[in-house]
Amino acid sequence: MQKEILKVNQLSKLFGPGAEQGVNLLKQGYSKERLAKEKNLTVGVNQVSLEIREGEIFVIMGLSGSGKSTLVRMLNRLIEPTGGEVLFHGRDLRKMNKSELRELRRKSISMVFQKFALFPHRTVLENVEYGLEVQKVAKSERRSRAMSSLELVGLKGWEDHYPDQLSGGMQQRVGLARALANDPEILLMDEAFSALDPLIRRDMQDELVALQDKMKKTIVFITHDLDEALRIGDRIALMKDGELIQIGTPEEMLTQPADRYVERFIEDVDLSKVLTASRVMRRPETVTLDRGPRVALELMRERGISNLFVIDRTKRLLGVITAEDASQILKTGGGLQDILITDGPRVTPDTLLNELFEVTSSARVPLAVVDDQERLMGVIVRGAVLGALAGEVSHKKEVSDHELLA
Repeated sequence: MQKEILKVNQLSKLFGPGAEQGVNLLKQGYSKERLAKEKNLTVGVNQVSLEIREGEIFVIMGLSGSGKSTLVRMLNRLIEPTGGEVLFHGRDLRKMNKSELRELRRKSISMVFQKFALFPHRTVLENVEYGLEVQKVAKSERRSRAMSSLELVGLKGWEDHYPDQLSGGMQQRVGLARALANDPEILLMDEAFSALDPLIRRDMQDELVALQDKMKKTIVFITHDLDEALRIGDRIALMKDGELIQIGTPEEMLTQPADRYVERFIEDVDLSKVLTASRVMRRPETVTLDRGPRVALELMRERGISNLFVIDRTKRLLGVITAEDASQILKTGGGLQDILITDGPRVTPDTLLNELFEVTSSARVPLAVVDDQERLMGVIVRGAVLGALAGEVSHKKEVSDHELLA
């Protein structure tokens, strides 16, 4: 498991007179509505606790007014918390003085906003250099770092242009490059792509995931768009009325919703674009190549199956044999190597189900799920894919192999 980099304990933000007293009332069980009515206090964030791990894209999502943008701005104290803790590598940001906080924002926690906030009179390169210029980094170094950031986001060759000469998507890339030039440990991205056209937005999502594969930064991404959250998030935190409702991987959110609110939130999602091969694979039935066809047939008969996957002593997949072929070679003489099907379909555990339809429909044998060293991890039959999409992988209960493959 990745190392924890940012931790939030009972973090709250209230607006109005006597906000500190309101935090105590929240702890006593006062509702958001009661505080508004009796104390004239508005609850922005209500006692949120969570941890963010090093190198993950952590998505905070919710509808307008859910408190997600207020929460992310408390992670670098652009908004001052009313109560609770924000721990960065174990150090409480609320105890930092102004100088320490300024240094943190410059070097450790950068932010990319929905509005591009580019200087129109500065070139693209000068915009990206700006944060380093404020830090009084030498000109040659900041230029080099800015150019590297622009190349990383695909804007090499555009450094001498001005913002008004760029499309919306390109301007957002400049904002991202500016944040990356500081080489921060954490990137906070508040609705960073919501102002973009749908096609450009999807491209930016893909680019962010690709960048993350290269950079291994920790990214906290705010969105109200469930599809966007599912597309880019390693884990998702869903908020409602300032409260944290559920945290989980995209698959956990879809298959194990915490309550009816989460169920309604995700009810229209296409599961085939989220669930992966690892969700529907079953334990493989295997044999080693040194066993003969008679042993293989007996194993298939005992287990009620019509094929076996052949592995070596390190569990590396060699191929698959069928009962029909084993029966034939038993009559004519020969070994398993003579009937080994080596070109059967193979997928990785993170392959999405919507990528399996065509493969399963035309495959003579079940799909093999293998790791990056070609070791056999599981198998998938056609019924498992269809069963998952029909709801057999239920968020109400665990399912057995038998149910999964029915």
